[in-house]
Amino acid sequence: MMRKEVPAESPHAYVEALDGWRRDIVAALRTAVRAGGDPEVRIKWGHIVCFSNGPVLLIRAEDARVLFGFWRGKRLRGIEPRLKASGKYELATMTFREGDTVDITRAEKLVREAVRLNAEAGDPTKSS
Repeated sequence: MMRKEVPAESPHAYVEALDGWRRDIVAALRTAVRAGGDPEVRIKWGHIVCFSNGPVLLIRAEDARVLFGFWRGKRLRGIEPRLKASGKYELATMTFREGDTVDITRAEKLVREAVRLNAEAGDPTKSS
């Protein structure tokens, strides 16, 4: 179940509001985002969303999981087979649970490729 909380004012505040394993996972994913292409990072829809020519990825902490999702994630499953397709566009997400760790190198590669795909194909939320 997702917590109903007041949205954080900034990505930094979002991480600071977390504790334990969720904070560790979200902080590691933010490190990968910075190293993997440094898209614009902001709070949107109550969680971290990164933009580069449209939305690229999201990081969302819930009570029992952390989601790492990509708007063009279906195209990234060759890099990370744990990405599961869902929702609109080409969205695919991976789920982290307590005890999981982040492969920073792989996460950076996902971010770089997602930013590249948006640069090449445009905003994934716009009709082509």
